[in-house]
Amino acid sequence: MSTKQIVADLLQKLPDDATLHDVAREIEFVAGVRQGLAELDRGERIPLEQVERELPSWVIR
Repeated sequence: MSTKQIVADLLQKLPDDATLHDVAREIEFVAGVRQGLAELDRGERIPLEQVERELPSWVIR
């Protein structure tokens, strides 16, 4: 599916009263997920043990 088609599908699914910020946030989310999947496909992973060590510093308390 092309990027243009992904955005078109996304726009169809958003409510009619969606703001430009809503649209931008949804596109940013989809872009992030697609980037993450591409990184996984290239074998660019972070070992689970490293994530478990670093996770506490990622959380805002």
